[in-house]
Amino acid sequence: MRILVIEDETDLLHVIAQALREQGYAIDEAQDGEEGLYKAQSHTYNAIVLDLMLPHIPGLEILKQLRQSGSKTPVLILTARGSIEDRVTGLDAGADDYLIKPFELDELFARIRSLIRRNHDTSQNTIHVDDFTIDINKHLVLLNDNPIDLTPREYAIFECLTLNRGKVISKEKLYDTLVDEFDDSLSNVIEVHISNLRKKLDKNIITTRRGMGYIID
Repeated sequence: MRILVIEDETDLLHVIAQALREQGYAIDEAQDGEEGLYKAQSHTYNAIVLDLMLPHIPGLEILKQLRQSGSKTPVLILTARGSIEDRVTGLDAGADDYLIKPFELDELFARIRSLIRRNHDTSQNTIHVDDFTIDINKHLVLLNDNPIDLTPREYAIFECLTLNRGKVISKEKLYDTLVDEFDDSLSNVIEVHISNLRKKLDKNIITTRRGMGYIID
């Protein structure tokens, strides 16, 4: 899963970004509104963490422009402005959630997981596909209740495919989900990870649609 964090406080931005990377997410960063809006409009994200008080373009204006352009990317507002009026304004502008500073990282993680689940029309923390169980909270895959040793990237691909079960996901979309702006992985990284997944899962659960992408039926 790829997340954009737009936050002008350098130290806080680095703390959030590093903590989310340790959770297995691919993270892009922006420290002002202009950069944040450009990235939000240029890439596909599973969620955006958005500060309101930003240089150049305020967070609320970024949110309004994204929604006016038709973007449905889940947005979590992260701000020190915590009055009822501020919350109502942010939610009415199209935010999906609102978290007040200071905050605990565990709560941020939980809210992001909730946004991603809702965006994929599921309220469950676990996904069941055949004999597999995918634990979204723990980033864990089990086969018949036995954990499978997957790398963070292998897990990210399998989670993406299971959340989109029945849909063909292109190699390009998987790549965009897997890597962030700081990653220089080779373009064949998806094929490599899909091959490794098939060996570890010991089942032909991932189907290749030639010229289109991959699917879990």
